[in-house]
Amino acid sequence: MDLVTETSRNATRTNKTEKPVLGISVGDVNGIGLEVILKALSHKRILELCVPVVYGSSKVVSYHKNITGLDDLFFQSQRSAERLAHDKVNVVNCWEDEVNITLGKPAELGGKYAQMSLEAAVRDLHLGLIDALVTAPIHKKSMQLAGFGHVGHTEYLTQEFKAADSLMLLASDALKVGVVTAHLPLKDVASSITKEAIVSKLLILNESLKIDFGCERPSIAVLGLNPHAGEEGMLGDEEEKIIRPAVIECKKKGMMVFGPYAADGFFGSGRFNKFDAVLAMYHDQGLIPFKALTFGSGVNFTAGLSCIRTSPDHGTAFDLAGKNLADHSSFLQSMFLAIDIYRSRKEYYVLKKNAVKRVETEEEKQEGDV
Repeated sequence: MDLVTETSRNATRTNKTEKPVLGISVGDVNGIGLEVILKALSHKRILELCVPVVYGSSKVVSYHKNITGLDDLFFQSQRSAERLAHDKVNVVNCWEDEVNITLGKPAELGGKYAQMSLEAAVRDLHLGLIDALVTAPIHKKSMQLAGFGHVGHTEYLTQEFKAADSLMLLASDALKVGVVTAHLPLKDVASSITKEAIVSKLLILNESLKIDFGCERPSIAVLGLNPHAGEEGMLGDEEEKIIRPAVIECKKKGMMVFGPYAADGFFGSGRFNKFDAVLAMYHDQGLIPFKALTFGSGVNFTAGLSCIRTSPDHGTAFDLAGKNLADHSSFLQSMFLAIDIYRSRKEYYVLKKNAVKRVETEEEKQEGDV
């Protein structure tokens, strides 16, 4: 994980604040994204903890605000994130168009404005004008219609920040689950499970647990690919030929990695409680038990990037759009986790800097003694 330094991150910011500046992309304007954003921003402690910056349009934000009935929530319209109000919700206007909102329906325009919001936020993340990004849900079909050339946020951000690899990590207080393969058809999963891929994801997960979540010596469980973890080769040999060798290699690197475990019994028995995190082989193997156990409090975090990006553990929920029924708990937790990771990384930088200074001082002392 190539973590950026505090100096480079804040290089262009003219009005620095001790609170982290959280950029928020609005997602699909026809879904529940702005509803959960506004409900989360109405939380009484948000403005004490961060400076929120919503990337979208004041008109569209006002439209969704009327749906939620949050009359006491006020925001300040901005042309850019270079000068922000630190005690208010900021809305950076990314377009001036009159938007035709079609609630509850996937549409090219929904994808277009979601992409404009995301790209504006990512640009400011590169510039250091915001400290972290919280993304509201996008609809993959709408994004495809708008010409978005990526499967999802994770893949887009991995390319944008030039990371060799990244990890989709679902996180809650009680459970953290990463996946080796994410947005991939099930028929392609087995051929994509390689020793190299598993080792790469484990290295990212191990480092993220240390730096982003403060685990001094993380313990990680690895799931098998096949039912009953292959049943000693009777139900598949990926466990013995690919997964176990990857686990052994990571152990040789000093990591506390264990498995492969049969996925059903592992979650059903509560064994996951004994580990700091779990690495699943594919999307549904990890996300179904995660959402069943933590829905509403879970957060999707992209580990392995120099930037901080979180999102709620749900989608656009078109069936709820415009009804003021969407639960904002997961989006609120996404904001809280982004703040926590920002603080964890900041502390890590300080500790690392002090450690380097101690080594340099000791070397200088030794040279003086000679």
